[in-house]
Amino acid sequence: MKSQSNNGLKIEGLSFAYGAKQALDDISLTIAPGTFCALLGPNGAGKSTLFALLTRLFTTAEGRITIGGHDLAKTPRAALAQMGVVFQQTTLDLDLTIRQNLRYFAALHGLSGREASRRIDAALDQLDLTARASEKCRTLNGGHKRRTEIARALLHSPSFLLLDEATVGLDAATRADITAHVHALAAEKNLTVLWATHLTDEVEDHDQLAILHRGQLLTSGRTAELRQSQSLSDYFLSLTSEPA
Repeated sequence: MKSQSNNGLKIEGLSFAYGAKQALDDISLTIAPGTFCALLGPNGAGKSTLFALLTRLFTTAEGRITIGGHDLAKTPRAALAQMGVVFQQTTLDLDLTIRQNLRYFAALHGLSGREASRRIDAALDQLDLTARASEKCRTLNGGHKRRTEIARALLHSPSFLLLDEATVGLDAATRADITAHVHALAAEKNLTVLWATHLTDEVEDHDQLAILHRGQLLTSGRTAELRQSQSLSDYFLSLTSEPA
């Protein structure tokens, strides 16, 4: 059962600069519980900077982030406990099996014994990894590594799942499979999902769409309502293409 404190994600007036370079400029975004939100932007738009702020790899005094009802600056441990994260670069121990990777992560969250085993088995089942649980991660293809990282991110029952370009380097069929899995998790588990991508084919019409370009949030809303009669690709290009 989800905590009643799960109020999704709220970002208010968030700004961040690398010296003189403004990476994010007054970003405000609200994502309701159980919503799949696609953060769509070209490379260099500021997506990874935003994710670094959401995970407290970076901090800023300009703006406010609230996760599951917890202010990230004031109560960071409580806020981060609500979050599961899949980074762009893999962070698996490649010399351990899938199950060993999950068990190690469970231990970091204070989970052990039967409870850890129950959660690991459930996560493996959700991501269709049960048959591969004893395989070393080094032998896995890119898609199964990503599934393992998503399974790991779900072990502590987060209310918010954050994925930064989770399909980078995967072939089209595997990308579609991973994207479908995460959409299903949002719908079935009431997970609030923020999915960063530069690929329009990973976004569905019923998703919330937030378009980020040059550090500014250009628009946010239901994908179908924003693109109207245009394809999403054409709509995205119309907002982000540079003048000739």
